[in-house]
Amino acid sequence: MRKFYFLVLFFSSGLGFAQEEKTFTKHHCFSFLLSHTYVSQGVIDGDRKWLTLPSVALDYNYFFMPKWSVGLHNDLIIENFKVEKTEEVFERTTPIASALTAGFKPGEHFTYQFGLGGEFAKEEDFFLIRFGVEYGLELPKDWELVSNFVYDIKWNAYDSFSIGIGISKSFK
Repeated sequence: MRKFYFLVLFFSSGLGFAQEEKTFTKHHCFSFLLSHTYVSQGVIDGDRKWLTLPSVALDYNYFFMPKWSVGLHNDLIIENFKVEKTEEVFERTTPIASALTAGFKPGEHFTYQFGLGGEFAKEEDFFLIRFGVEYGLELPKDWELVSNFVYDIKWNAYDSFSIGIGISKSFK
């Protein structure tokens, strides 16, 4: 029985040395993504249709704990479009959505985000709630390949979701 305990102790202590431990440092992170934004309440030639709109995202995050970050996420839809809001059709001229976000990264790759902000356009501004998930693949020299899925609920207006891919750079 003593041999069993000795073997368990020996192998468990060896496993601790075999794994590389990363030390956490607070850091800033900037991301640039090319994306498409999808709107189900779109209007084309008087008919309600799904719209697929080109967009870009510029995100900033500050990682203050190993699993937690706060940030400012900005999405710009590059085209003008029309949407239906409670049987009224209105135009959106290159709207920009900005949200203050909180991020939670429980593992190595996925980050879950929640945020509050607004969508701003020449015609009208809307309050929004944002939910998102991001997948990151580490590259050398603090670069990262990222993809994301973001769902925006614009109060008293319309909802949209975006799917994007881009790059991210961390500064420690």
